[in-house]
Amino acid sequence: MSKVAIVIDSTATLSQPLVEQYNIRVLPLTLIFGTETFRDGIDITPDQFYSKLESSPIMPTTSQVQPPSTTLFRSELLEQDYSVLTILISHKLSGTMQSALQAQETLKSDKIEIVDSGSTSMGIGFPALAAARAAADGADLKECKAIAENCLAKIGIFFVVKTLKYLHKGGRIGGGARFLGTAMDLKPILELKDGYVEPIERVRTQHKAFERMLELVDQSIGGRKPVHLAAMHAKAPVEASELLERACQRHQPVESMIAELSPVLGTHAGPGTVGLVYMAG
Repeated sequence: MSKVAIVIDSTATLSQPLVEQYNIRVLPLTLIFGTETFRDGIDITPDQFYSKLESSPIMPTTSQVQPPSTTLFRSELLEQDYSVLTILISHKLSGTMQSALQAQETLKSDKIEIVDSGSTSMGIGFPALAAARAAADGADLKECKAIAENCLAKIGIFFVVKTLKYLHKGGRIGGGARFLGTAMDLKPILELKDGYVEPIERVRTQHKAFERMLELVDQSIGGRKPVHLAAMHAKAPVEASELLERACQRHQPVESMIAELSPVLGTHAGPGTVGLVYMAG
């Protein structure tokens, strides 16, 4: 039977139980806090990160997965006779794809496939789960890749941030830059589309922003089935849970979950960010 290992990066925000259940490997991006360096989700948890963010005068920065660690990770899998499907954060948001391609060139193996998700968070997580489930049922590398790519075409991400300053400082704001300098009480609704953060509209309150986000998800799904839903958040579990409950009432998903943003994503989105990720059809 074909053995296929699924590899993702740490921005995918898959919960540890799911990672363990499907034997998914996670490559950590790097978080840099002044002179300190942390492996995303390994050396620093989201709670530790936000406590540090609140108390530190230094703004953290991030770095992609480095080629040496990527190569070693895949070498170990290849030595165990696995084929490797790697699904990674958009190359427009991180240099991780470039590192992965460098590692692939070093290994020169036809048992490695790399997919640019054009996304992050559960935009990676849902395709990775689908591919991992297929691999567990005996699908080969090409079949797993086709399943993941099919899933990517069905995904959308909308989110609301408390402030645009983190996206702006991290250079990840895309077309959302036109929202900079708006009144502090306006909540920007953003979409991650084609690897870029793009503006949708500004709403007066968080409640109205969440309601509008639900409407946008309704319109985007357009009655397609089945639906998978995830509410993602950065230090806002209550809001995420409530938003997910409302979305589930509307769409009766076959799968739903809460996705806590990793420290690397939290660096760019900022605390208080809440969003919805769907996969439909």
